[in-house]
Amino acid sequence: MFGIDINILAFAGLAALSAAGVAYVFLFSRVENENKRDQRFKNMQSSNIKAANKAVSSREINKSKRRKSVQDTMKVLEDKQKNDKKKPSLKQLIFQAGLKTSVPKFYGISALSGVIFLFLGLVFAGSLYVSLAAFVVGFLGFPRFILGYIRKKRIKSFTTEFPNAVDVIVRGVRAGLPLNDCIAIVGRESKDPVASEFRRIIEHQNLGMPLSDAVLKLNESMPTAEANFFGIVIAIQQGAGGNLAEALANLSGVLRDRKMMEAKIKAMSAEAKASGGIIGSLPIIVGFLVYLTTPDYIKVLFTEPAGNIILAGSAIWMSMGIMVMKKMINFDF
Repeated sequence: MFGIDINILAFAGLAALSAAGVAYVFLFSRVENENKRDQRFKNMQSSNIKAANKAVSSREINKSKRRKSVQDTMKVLEDKQKNDKKKPSLKQLIFQAGLKTSVPKFYGISALSGVIFLFLGLVFAGSLYVSLAAFVVGFLGFPRFILGYIRKKRIKSFTTEFPNAVDVIVRGVRAGLPLNDCIAIVGRESKDPVASEFRRIIEHQNLGMPLSDAVLKLNESMPTAEANFFGIVIAIQQGAGGNLAEALANLSGVLRDRKMMEAKIKAMSAEAKASGGIIGSLPIIVGFLVYLTTPDYIKVLFTEPAGNIILAGSAIWMSMGIMVMKKMINFDF
């Protein structure tokens, strides 16, 4: 119709079909492999994304569970500490001082001290009222002052040695030792009172008490922030898990930083304390020197009623000033 032979068209079509068949034979496997590779790559990407999402989800769930466990543990400890925040009894004070004296024996020693003070008042003052006041001081004041001094000294010794004990536990845990063995090592190798307190923890465990409860009882015999921190760290680790060595290492750093802060505060407030001591003692020293040089001049304060009133008012105002200065130069940290 258009001058093109039908045979030529047929031949061209057969040639194209043959070329397509040859290309299909040689290129089919390559195309198929590329398609399979792309499909596998997509499958791997999909599985990796699913695994990553699953891992992230699992980590988030674990973090949430751990956070919830830590919060629950902290709430229980806070409630327990709120219930325990009471003024310590005489029995607790004796226990915290590390003394083996019973309460009745302490009252007996206090009564003996009161009698001695009463005798000294009768000998040196010769006044019944002064002697009765001395008896009250000897019975109620002096023994408790000595008890408080021994207790404070023991707590200070514990606070000084405690960071070294925590370091021993950290090194033992990192070396693979169980926590109980590390506590036992501290109880054997450390200095008192740290050694005796850690031996008491082992004794509580031997009686069947859980480790977390045994460590928390450390705050009863050593009412310090350091012992409280240690008990909380152990209790949280026992309940929620975690890296105990790292937590205790951080605690040791905190304890040493607190000690450095205490020393820095003492150094910064030393001048103010010295000034307060000088100002508070200056009227007494001046009065004593005036009494030595001209006793008749100052004796009026002791012999006349108006002088007694002035002396009492001055003592009250001086006491108030000393207490105000003490509050100004004592820092909590």
